[in-house]
Amino acid sequence: MLLRFAIIAVAAYLLGSIPFGYLLMRIFRQQDIRTFGSGNIGATNVLRTGAHGLGVATFALDVLKGCAAVWLGGWLGSLLMPTVPLRSVQAIAALFAVLGHMFTVWLHFHGGKGVATGFGVFLVISPWAALAAIGTFFLTVALSRYVAVGSMVGAASFPLYAWLLVKGQRPAAFFAAGVCVALLIIAKHHSNLRRLHDGTEYKLGARNQE
Repeated sequence: MLLRFAIIAVAAYLLGSIPFGYLLMRIFRQQDIRTFGSGNIGATNVLRTGAHGLGVATFALDVLKGCAAVWLGGWLGSLLMPTVPLRSVQAIAALFAVLGHMFTVWLHFHGGKGVATGFGVFLVISPWAALAAIGTFFLTVALSRYVAVGSMVGAASFPLYAWLLVKGQRPAAFFAAGVCVALLIIAKHHSNLRRLHDGTEYKLGARNQE
C-alpha cells in the first residue's frame, strides 16, 4: 500500500514540478525569470517583467498542471487502490503537486509560491470551495491592493470553505491536505510578510516600487 501511495505521490510531484514560468521566459524571451523581482517562477513574477501574455499563460498552465496531477492521482488510485476513498488519494496528489511546484527538482528544488497550482488542485478536489477561495483572493486584493495578502487570505480560506461546502465522503486526509497546502502557501510568502511589516511590499497602483 505504501508503495502505491508513493507511486501516486511521485507522479503528482513530477507533474507539479514542471516550471512553466521559467520555461516560457527562456523560450520566448531568452531570460531567466529567477533573476527578476522576487526570483520566483510563478505568474506574478513573470507579470512584473512586463511579459503580460507570458504571465497569463504561466498562471493558466500552473493551474492546469495542478488539475492534471489530482486527476492523474485519482485515476491511478482507482487502479492501484480501489478500496481507498477517492478523495484521500486525490489529497495526496494535491499536496505533492504543490510541493513539486514549490521545490521543483529541475531547478535545484527552488520554485514558486504555489498559488496557481494550489488553486488548480483545489479546483478538482472541491470546485465550489476553490471558487469561493479565489473569490476571497480577488476581494482581498481589491480591498488591500496587495496580491500577497490576497494569496495568503485566499489560501487560508480554502479549508473553511471545504468544510462548509464539501458533500459526500469527507476523509481526514482530504482536510489535512487542504490545511497543509494552505500553510505551505502562507509559509512561502515569508519574504512578503517581512516587506509588509517594513512597509516595502509592492502595492497595486503604487509608483516607484519594484
